[in-house]
Amino acid sequence: MNRQPIIIVAGEPNSIFLEILFKSLGKKRFKSPLIIVASKKLVLEQMKKLGYSFKVNIIHKNIKNFYELNNKKINLINVDYKFNKCFENITAKSNSYINKCFNIALEILIKNKFTKFINGPISKKHFLNGRHFGITEYLANQTKVKDKFAMLIFNKNLSVSPLTTHLALKDVHKKITKQKIYKQVNLINSFYIKKFNKTPRIAITGLNPHCESNFENSEEDKIIIPAIKKLRLKNTKINGPFPADTIFTKSLLKNYDVVIGMYHDQVLSPMKALFNFDAINITLGLPFIRISPDHGPNHSMLGKNLSDPKSLIQALNFLDK
Repeated sequence: MNRQPIIIVAGEPNSIFLEILFKSLGKKRFKSPLIIVASKKLVLEQMKKLGYSFKVNIIHKNIKNFYELNNKKINLINVDYKFNKCFENITAKSNSYINKCFNIALEILIKNKFTKFINGPISKKHFLNGRHFGITEYLANQTKVKDKFAMLIFNKNLSVSPLTTHLALKDVHKKITKQKIYKQVNLINSFYIKKFNKTPRIAITGLNPHCESNFENSEEDKIIIPAIKKLRLKNTKINGPFPADTIFTKSLLKNYDVVIGMYHDQVLSPMKALFNFDAINITLGLPFIRISPDHGPNHSMLGKNLSDPKSLIQALNFLDK
């Protein structure tokens, strides 16, 4: 049976992504056709320097036979990128190249109604440059879903989802609303029901230490507790608010599939401590399933051939069905 392809944007050209892609292709044969959107020159140069020898199949974004492709060669949509040497410093000079890669991938996804998308890491400092908090927000803007999206860091044993993402801590309390909690829970419920045929058991954290504060009308009292009460009328598998310093203890975690936190590091820090790179970043609410391996450009490891491909393999396995 022909399978829908997985569209992959390699992202920042001076990142470890191509290295972990080569390692992933060497470790496992994937059934879905993989289509890489990147510079041919860059792919060949990095392959040579890292000691890999995959053959490359250049294809066009408008081909009719996506489903007939296989992975005997790297299926590549070539995007021109000028560079002086293979492993350079990360700068804003690659911005137009990265943006072009994303635009080509989005065109293919939307035109063909494909649902499987992976992107490599980018530099938020250089590529986003304050225009968006992260690639999650960038893609939401590009696909016009506005604020109807959520970040889910997924592991089969436990997932986490921050209510606010790449936001300064001093601004988090301004963005916590009942409506945002409702949307986040509904997106997560829909995803688990569609993907796993189950309603997830969700724990929601508080914002303040111990879910308490020394002032009246805390976020827990005004927003979080009322939102949980309303959600429980429709879904009895939601509990909270839990203090963030105790919800990640083993005795509590075994009761939940997902922990929704109020801000990024509140849930991502313990998640990475528990699972390291054995997790994937899924964006819910887009017209397709978008996954990003749970690592950054990691420029300090560039060219050393020492990076762990586990997160990309997990992402590919998740979509290779």
